[in-house]
Amino acid sequence: MIDCHCHLEQEDYSKDRDEVIEKCKKELKAVITTCAHPNDFDLTMRMIEKHKGFVFATVGIHPIYIKEISSREKDDFLDLIKQNKDRIVAVGEIGLDFNWVKEREWQERQKELFVELISFSKRLKLPMVIHSRDAYEESVKILEQEDAKQVLMHMFGANHLVKRVIENGWYVSMNTIVLRSKKHKKVTRDMPLERIMLETDSPWLGPEGGRNDPTSVKTVAEKIAEIKKSTLEEVISMTTGNAIKFFNLSINKS
Repeated sequence: MIDCHCHLEQEDYSKDRDEVIEKCKKELKAVITTCAHPNDFDLTMRMIEKHKGFVFATVGIHPIYIKEISSREKDDFLDLIKQNKDRIVAVGEIGLDFNWVKEREWQERQKELFVELISFSKRLKLPMVIHSRDAYEESVKILEQEDAKQVLMHMFGANHLVKRVIENGWYVSMNTIVLRSKKHKKVTRDMPLERIMLETDSPWLGPEGGRNDPTSVKTVAEKIAEIKKSTLEEVISMTTGNAIKFFNLSINKS
């Protein structure tokens, strides 16, 4: 199993980060942590070096930070990503968030940044991981307009757009929200297993409340197997293969 989207850089893990990762090594093939703010870059790079071949990283600018990251900081961060492109497996998470950012002006700025980051990821020839909270239609529209190809829709919950996601050749990733959300269950039901990956979005969305960690992907895999009337083994095999292929992972075999 591979957790294709978590946040190991978060303060929730500050006291036992290495212990959590060692626990994950006993159950998972790999973990992909998501650096979504410039302040988290150095820690993220240290993690992937310390746990080479097991912890991988995506790096981007989360749309909720649109108000706090200046144009200069953004440009400097993109330069840093470009310099380290061989150390990361995707640009992300990037996209739109109209839940936390409700002002129309800032939503429009999110769109502008999104377009810029899509272009940036294409220039680096890296896949992109998309955040689209309360902005599914707008996110899909922009991705289509920008002819984005290597796309993972993280925690995607818009069943009415699944047909377009499939036609565009994109992937979706599911976490423990699928245990309780009807809309995410419908997306899981209608997406081909060949286009689904497992994630946790840890440290959030703990299956029983409290702090989550990447090992809960097994709970997600079990629910996907139930929804799709498949076996757990098939779900694990397919989603693991999907992640390895999409992110071009070189996993440590030891």
